[in-house]
Order: sequence, then structure tokens, then C-alpha cells
Amino acid sequence: VSSNVADSAGSVIDGGAGDITSSDAETVNAIDISTVDGAQKAIDVIDKALGTIDSERGDLGAVQNRFESTIANLKNISENVSAARSRILDADIAQETSNMTKHNILQQAGVSILAQANQAPQMALSLLR
Repeated sequence: VSSNVADSAGSVIDGGAGDITSSDAETVNAIDISTVDGAQKAIDVIDKALGTIDSERGDLGAVQNRFESTIANLKNISENVSAARSRILDADIAQETSNMTKHNILQQAGVSILAQANQAPQMALSLLR
């Protein structure tokens, strides 16, 4: 079970976040938006930044989905292990109860046989008196 869990956890964590820096924001601050070309350039830089953010949000959503899938898988494994453990314990209890009953019956039979064996000499003595 542990290797499967480790494999699942490792696959969730693989793939890091992209590099988002403020260099584009500084570029936007440096652009003169009083001209049409400057305003268009600022819009292009902002569009590029929004595209990067959208891409990173998509990557983050994918990682989140993998985490949720791994969590669901681990819950399922936990429930299966718990159910299996319960079945094993129930089987052990049933077997031990059966063994105890068997030993009690054998003990009672032995006591009964000894009692009968002790009565036979007593009867013989009583006949001789």
C-alpha cells in the first residue's frame, strides 16, 4: 500500500508553477500610454500577463484535481483496509469461539468419563459389602 501511496503523492507534486515576475508590470509602467502605439503596446503587455496568469491558473487547477483524486484514492484505500481488518478480526473471534466451545465439550466429556470410571469401583465395593 505504501508504495502506491508514495507513487500517487509523487505524481501529484510533479510539475512546478511557472515563473511570474513583475518585469512586465515594470515595462507597463515605463510605457507612455498617451500615444496610440504606446497604449497598444501596454495592452499587449497586459494581455500577455493575463495569458500567463490564465495558464498558471489552469496548471494550479490541474494540480488541485490531482490532489483531490489522490485524497479520494487514499480514503478508499483506508476504508478497504479497515473493512479487511474488521473481517479478519471477526473471523478470528469466530474461530476462537469455536475452539473454546470444542475444548469445553472435550473437558466436560473427560469429566463425565472420569466420573463414570470412579463409579464402577464404588459399585464393585458396594456389592462386596
